[in-house]
Amino acid sequence: MKILVPFKSVPDPNDTTVAGVAGSAPKSVINPFDEIAIEEALRIRERGEAAEIVGTTIGGPATDEQIRVALAMGIDRAIRIDDSRALDPYAVARILRALIEKEAPDLVIMGKQAVDDDSNQVGQMLAALLGWPQATFVSKIEFLDSKTRVRCTRETDDGLEVVVIKLPGIITTDLRLNEPRYVSLPGLIKARRKIIEILTCDQLSISVKPFTIVLSTENPPRRAAGARVNSVDELVAKLRNEAKVL
Repeated sequence: MKILVPFKSVPDPNDTTVAGVAGSAPKSVINPFDEIAIEEALRIRERGEAAEIVGTTIGGPATDEQIRVALAMGIDRAIRIDDSRALDPYAVARILRALIEKEAPDLVIMGKQAVDDDSNQVGQMLAALLGWPQATFVSKIEFLDSKTRVRCTRETDDGLEVVVIKLPGIITTDLRLNEPRYVSLPGLIKARRKIIEILTCDQLSISVKPFTIVLSTENPPRRAAGARVNSVDELVAKLRNEAKVL
């Protein structure tokens, strides 16, 4: 079985550096949900249920650092789609569909969403474009019938839901699926000697144009300082006369 794992380079959610400040920029990392997808693919291979894991990301040369981390974790091959534009989910899904048609994986595992935009759309759009079954927000994966089907336990607002899909299919991962392994320094050093295959949209015979564009981002206005009151009567008076909520 061949597994394709798309992943995204995102600002480190644990980095307190403020974007836009002169001389500083947040550190980039593999999207945490995608890191879980990579880990699950590795565990599937370690159980003898997969023969090859191909990792892929869309971006410019700056994303090679995150690709090296994925290689250090243990993926077999890495492909970077050379496109530095700010792509919306539909554009990403179309590019991934073209790559999947070229690579012909049996299973695609990816994070349920990216922590920078929280769109939670690419996996669903990709499944629709391919006409493949999908299981989203998955916290457990079990293969059935000689790996022709997969039983997925999903996280929902009402609890756990179990669905079975046929392969090839798309799975998006939830936080409780696993805990990604630690990447060692020797592993990163070895990964620097591995080849990253670079493809373009032209080579994939796909032309995409984002339908949505981010015009600007800004911080919310600062909240006014709170005030202490000495009695319930004073609180009621402020709510009635100042806040106008009573």
